[in-house]
Amino acid sequence: MTDLETLTRAVLAFRDERDWRQFHSLRNLIVSLNLEAAELLEFTQWKKDEEIDALPADPVSHEALREECADILLYLLLVADKAGIDLAAAAAEKLAKNAAKYPVEKSRGSRAKYTEL
Repeated sequence: MTDLETLTRAVLAFRDERDWRQFHSLRNLIVSLNLEAAELLEFTQWKKDEEIDALPADPVSHEALREECADILLYLLLVADKAGIDLAAAAAEKLAKNAAKYPVEKSRGSRAKYTEL
């Protein structure tokens, strides 16, 4: 299993070997991250929930989903590196904040926003 730091070092090395840092402004990275997320979203366009739920069972679709998820993760790592964000720490802190906003006893089985609980 690869941790985020190891993966970040690998993507930075990949970038630097190709001299692509010059293109990686924070703005460009955020735009690229969102373009990749839109490619993932495209799998849902004009499909019923059942069709989308079946995507992972199809080997071709599964591989396409896998690659888009990887692209998103790699850009997210680049964004976090550029912005000086410890992604693992930020995620853990956000999860703790969400736990406080959405206590189990009020939110279990509910799709209501925390302001409505």
